[in-house]
Amino acid sequence: MKNAGQLSRRQILAAAGFIGLATVTGCGSGDDGGDSKDLSKKRDGAMKEYRAGQRFKATKPLSFSVLHNNNPVYPMKNGWLFWKELAKRTGITLEPVAVPLVDYEKKRSVLIGSGDAPFLIPKTYHPSEVAFVSSGAVLPVSDYVHLMPNFRDKVRKWKLEPEIDSIRQADGKFYLLPGLHERVRSGYSLALRTDVLDRLGLSRPGTWEEVHEVFKAIKEEYPDRYPFSDRWSKNTPYPAAALFSYLGQAYGVRAGWTYDNISWDAKAQTFAFTGATDAFRQMIEYVRKLVAEKLVDPESFTQTDDEAAQKLLAEKSFAISANPQVLVQEYRYNLQKQVKGAKIEMIPVPLGPAGPVVMGGARLENGVMISSKALKSDSFVAVMQFVDWLWYSDEGQRFARWGVEGVTYTRSGGQYRIKDGISLMGSDPDAPKDLQKDYGFYNGVFAYGGSWELVSSMFGPDEKKFQDVMTQREQTPIAPAHPLQSFEQEQASLWETPLRDHVTQNTLKFALGERPLSDWDAYITELKAKNMQQFVDLHNKAYERFKKENG
Repeated sequence: MKNAGQLSRRQILAAAGFIGLATVTGCGSGDDGGDSKDLSKKRDGAMKEYRAGQRFKATKPLSFSVLHNNNPVYPMKNGWLFWKELAKRTGITLEPVAVPLVDYEKKRSVLIGSGDAPFLIPKTYHPSEVAFVSSGAVLPVSDYVHLMPNFRDKVRKWKLEPEIDSIRQADGKFYLLPGLHERVRSGYSLALRTDVLDRLGLSRPGTWEEVHEVFKAIKEEYPDRYPFSDRWSKNTPYPAAALFSYLGQAYGVRAGWTYDNISWDAKAQTFAFTGATDAFRQMIEYVRKLVAEKLVDPESFTQTDDEAAQKLLAEKSFAISANPQVLVQEYRYNLQKQVKGAKIEMIPVPLGPAGPVVMGGARLENGVMISSKALKSDSFVAVMQFVDWLWYSDEGQRFARWGVEGVTYTRSGGQYRIKDGISLMGSDPDAPKDLQKDYGFYNGVFAYGGSWELVSSMFGPDEKKFQDVMTQREQTPIAPAHPLQSFEQEQASLWETPLRDHVTQNTLKFALGERPLSDWDAYITELKAKNMQQFVDLHNKAYERFKKENG
């Protein structure tokens, strides 16, 4: 489930705009709105007039190479309708360089470093692109967004300039074209056996204190079992990665998958070290209480996903972390086959001291890097127009998600419906065809970002109910841009991992009671010995510099 886990650190840290907000839309004087480089000889196959909302169609057949993150859930097939229909609509034949999902980041680095990278390098999570900036291997795409009317239109309409500023580098440019969302989408929360709650006369918990009370009541009924046994701990850099991600929202801190050593303190208007904050300690204290009272299975922090799921199916536990797909396709599907009358629901993220906020998502998603080799191509303008249409136009995004109207889906009155005989993320487990596996649509390489209307069109009943609540919550303050200069980035990188590892290791020790929380001050001292303050000072210095230069 790294898809969600890779909700990347900097991607989540969207930033307030100090660079002229009009520049991305081309209305200001910044370099995003135009380009001094002569592209007149690089228009082979490009449309002479290309506007937002207009289908891109190359004036001659072209082929572009693309790095393809090969997901084992839907392994790439050369015969996918996606490839065929894309070429029919745009005149572009994509030449995929397939890389296994588990090796994607490593293989991507090798290809870029050797100069063999494809033109298009999608499925890149900020700040992964930073590693390729100094070598000049990837383009400063902000220099060329004037060729991308759909990208600029969505940034303007959805007021995404602050988020775009968050991925700029010290030179004021950005090197990644991120997926753009109209609204924040929350992905993970707690799933509970609601038939058990109903039998015990318990309401769905709305706060974490109520979760505690519900778990205690279940424990009284089943004293030999753990109410909650969790997954998403193995093969992630953070134990109980999902739990800490959504629990952290209640305390106003980024944890688990969304953890970042650096956090923006909106009240103090300064950056702080996340793992040393009072809110982070309070979050750990809550988990420690659950573990100490035997309400959480201590193996939750080390067991495999299958082990956690099997405990749920065997009724050795009654709660587990979930996302909408896993809830329907795995938990509910298997529970209904094994446990008579079993019902399970994913509740809105319970509230805590921070109130009704959303921290687990962002309006920027993973995105596309463009190899510098593409700029040398006579078809460079066509490359940018094509990327703009497929990843940023309404039609391109709809095509990437749903496929071909009348073939894979129907649409009436704004409502989408998958065609009979095709399954969409487990919607019909007995269907002979699958939208992802057999047709190549809703592929994470191409399908991300979009209007809320489009994104929500793929929600099942459970996710719609969940998102209706979560979208009413307030997004946490956007952190200001603070790009590090290259030498600062090198220094920060030396400090980053030891600090992160120390936080991770001690979070687990504190939660399991292997280290008493009375040791918190000693833990802070240990972080200081690992250059915590210098690390924070580096980011605050970068913030002040960027604000001064661009404010």
